[in-house]
Amino acid sequence: MQTNSSETSQSTNLQYVHWFRHSAPYINAHRNKTFVIMFDGEAVQHENFQHIIHDIALLHSLGIRLILVHGARSQINQNLKTSGIQTPFHNHRRITTRESLSCVMNAVGSIRLQIEALLSMGLANSPMYGARIDVISGNFVTAKPYGIRDGIDFQLTGEVRTVDTDAIQRHLKNHNIVLLGPTGYSSTGEVFNLVAEEVATNTAILLKADKLIFLGKQQGLVNEFGQLQREIAPHQLDRQILQYQDSNPDIALQLRGAKNASLQGVHRVHLISYTYDGALLEELFTRDGAGTMMTDAHYEDVRTATIQDVGGLMNLLRPLEAEGILVYRSRERLESEIEQFSVIERDGMILACAALYPIPTSANEIKSAEIACVAVDPTYRKSNRGSQILHYLEDKAKSLGIQQLFVLTTRTAHWFVEHGFEAASVDDLPNARQALYNYQRNSLVFKKSL
Repeated sequence: MQTNSSETSQSTNLQYVHWFRHSAPYINAHRNKTFVIMFDGEAVQHENFQHIIHDIALLHSLGIRLILVHGARSQINQNLKTSGIQTPFHNHRRITTRESLSCVMNAVGSIRLQIEALLSMGLANSPMYGARIDVISGNFVTAKPYGIRDGIDFQLTGEVRTVDTDAIQRHLKNHNIVLLGPTGYSSTGEVFNLVAEEVATNTAILLKADKLIFLGKQQGLVNEFGQLQREIAPHQLDRQILQYQDSNPDIALQLRGAKNASLQGVHRVHLISYTYDGALLEELFTRDGAGTMMTDAHYEDVRTATIQDVGGLMNLLRPLEAEGILVYRSRERLESEIEQFSVIERDGMILACAALYPIPTSANEIKSAEIACVAVDPTYRKSNRGSQILHYLEDKAKSLGIQQLFVLTTRTAHWFVEHGFEAASVDDLPNARQALYNYQRNSLVFKKSL
């Protein structure tokens, strides 16, 4: 038993070391970047929120500039119920009466104090020990009345007029965390009840934030097969917004904010779950993440090749085949295997390509596939397009139930290792692929578990 316990401990430690080493590129990439993180009132009440605070403190310690935006719907509802006050809704937006404003302010103030207290923890033997975080909140958001819509006066419900980005930037440069709530102030001194998702979205856009992160109840978006969508483009969100508009308006608000932010300069918007311990770290420091990322750049131009692409593929592959980097493929073979290829196209030009070949496997073999013909136009080899198309094929392989990927290469071993592949041998290949191995070419074999 002692030996087994020791081996288990060693295995756990090795997994941790492996994860920590592979998180280094993300740590370097995120340092001095600006992230806006939004979570609603239910998240604050959830048992996992203390872990979220620990992870936020860790992000701060890694040099990430953080603006936190909290909601308060559930707390406002509880205060109104306790006070015996009812506030109507129209189009899923609360009509804030003067009578109800004190309930709003009490809820928002209480949450702010709770978050500040959690970020001030410094008990020994806790994740917050020695963190020493200064949290700044204030009148950073200027609001205006939402006005009369469909003949209905929304009274003290407002919308964002502007955000004092200069003041926020000063506090971020001083290594402070900025905390915003769902309230804003007018030049006449009035307080308006705002939608927290809109505060977060406007703040991210005006600050030109590097990321906007929504912590919601669900893990992310799923496709028609119930599979988590790791990435989605903003123009694909309209159907999802309509889908959730009535069934779950909170998610619809987040998706609308994600679309607006993506189209207005925020390159990465993430939707993850506040109920999942470690979701924030997994989303930011692993390749696959823990939720859904919205981006206007990553997969937008990656698609399955068609017969019309054969000429462009030949132009891309022939120079590499002449150098012996890739195996020669005739035009006829390319045409017959065209459905295995994926390409990145811009303005009619094929910038990158790669192929995914499922490998026939027996009942006792792991379902596998081979990635081949990874090629990027020389002009674009520093543009990350090779990584884009590789990740695209990995997701395609997962959707096909592939559990293991192989690559055979003579020149680009280091590139595949950087993308998570590990050295293997010919004997590790499925029997059907071993039979076709070219010993004269003597390619190195690498594999990756999905």
